[in-house]
Amino acid sequence: MPKKYDPEVKVRAVRMVTEALPDHPNPTSAVRHVAGLLGVGVEALRTWYRQAQMDAGAKPGITTDIAEENRRLRRENAELRKANEVLKAASIFFAKELDHPRTK
Repeated sequence: MPKKYDPEVKVRAVRMVTEALPDHPNPTSAVRHVAGLLGVGVEALRTWYRQAQMDAGAKPGITTDIAEENRRLRRENAELRKANEVLKAASIFFAKELDHPRTK
């Protein structure tokens, strides 16, 4: 099961990778070094570092803000689809009621 890291730890780790870059031949080496120092997963730190680069505009990709907005819009879309289905079912029900007049 993946660990949940505190956002402050993520920010600190990314800052440490950025500061360690001049001392290492490539970013992967810097990520491995910092991950070992902090006791976090290498892949997790690599992901955080890449995302930080995208958020800063240094690399192409989807920023955190855009990804969050996409998730919010998808949830909202799903809720609206469910509400639409309920309204359709209700309109069918009431249309059937109108087609069959009641006699006493």
